[in-house]
Amino acid sequence: MDRRPFLKVTGLATLGLATGCGSGRLRGSARRPQAKPKHWTWFGPEENTSDDDWRRRFATMKAAGISAVLPEVFNNHEAHYASQHLPVAEPWLERLLPLAHAEGLEVHAWMHSMTCNVPAVYEAHRDWYAVNGLGESAAEKPAYVSYYKFLCPSRPEVHEFVARRVRELAAIDELDGVHLDYIRLPDVILAPALQPRYHITQDREYPQYDYCYCEVCRRDFKEETGVDPKDLEDPSANAAWRQFRYDRITRLVNGVLIPEGRRRGKAMTAAVFPNWENVRQNWYRWDLDAVLPMLYHRFYNEEIEWIGRECARGVANLPSEVRLYSGVMVPGRDPQQLTRMVEVSLAGGAAGISLFSARSMSDEHWKVFAAAVGTAG
Repeated sequence: MDRRPFLKVTGLATLGLATGCGSGRLRGSARRPQAKPKHWTWFGPEENTSDDDWRRRFATMKAAGISAVLPEVFNNHEAHYASQHLPVAEPWLERLLPLAHAEGLEVHAWMHSMTCNVPAVYEAHRDWYAVNGLGESAAEKPAYVSYYKFLCPSRPEVHEFVARRVRELAAIDELDGVHLDYIRLPDVILAPALQPRYHITQDREYPQYDYCYCEVCRRDFKEETGVDPKDLEDPSANAAWRQFRYDRITRLVNGVLIPEGRRRGKAMTAAVFPNWENVRQNWYRWDLDAVLPMLYHRFYNEEIEWIGRECARGVANLPSEVRLYSGVMVPGRDPQQLTRMVEVSLAGGAAGISLFSARSMSDEHWKVFAAAVGTAG
């Protein structure tokens, strides 16, 4: 999902220790000390906002303790940077970079990865899209909402299409990092609080939400195991088939996207789900510089303290050199709640906070946040 309410949400599951592709680095207590927390914020494009307004906003963010910003530069249908392969709304990122840097802020380009609603791609490459357990393509019948047109993570053509986006962004010398979003498959089970919105009950994995069963995924799995997943009595219960989907996303991240960014010296980060199994997103196996789990507690019918528990769980399973920044949702939250969100996140081992989003931060929110992170004057 986007950071729109539906997007960043789905069920919660314990971060297990399932095997998967990855660096094999040690996890646990050998975590490097960090001098002080680092705080981030996501925000979407506002092309009509003047440079002077952005200067003021960036100054406010910096004064409140923000160190890094995450502008959304590809929203699954158009680019907000000077892309050579995507439809371009405006080279907005290039305009923001000097303004943010002038305030001492890092800039990490936030890009949607596996969702694609670009008309030219949709029309020319329907075979690139993921297929559910009923044989329905995400191009024709996306799950839940119309923009949920996910690409298949097994196809080399898809790898190159997503990698080209990272390559273009990484080629921007002034950019500090590339931030991967929607780097997963569709939610096979939505977060509990979201299910009523879509008039569904998901007490198990149902085939219409289970991806990807395209001919390439089925062929590759059969080559590995001798079994076509469509021939399994209950594919959702098959550990090998489940792991295959985890590993397909991990292979794309570790083997394709991260090298593209690192080749140009960019930090590589990702927005991830606390219930990684439900989106086939085995993120603690990824060779990232940092993860920003979206710990939107109300989507899971949880209290704020749950955020701290999820931070602790994530930190315990990550390699020691990978930072975890606690992603918290601002819309609909009383400013005073930010204080407790910060407290439980840092107590749970988070290296800082990421706010979704800057656009939802009122003057009072910024004042409370600054006090909570210790930068208030």
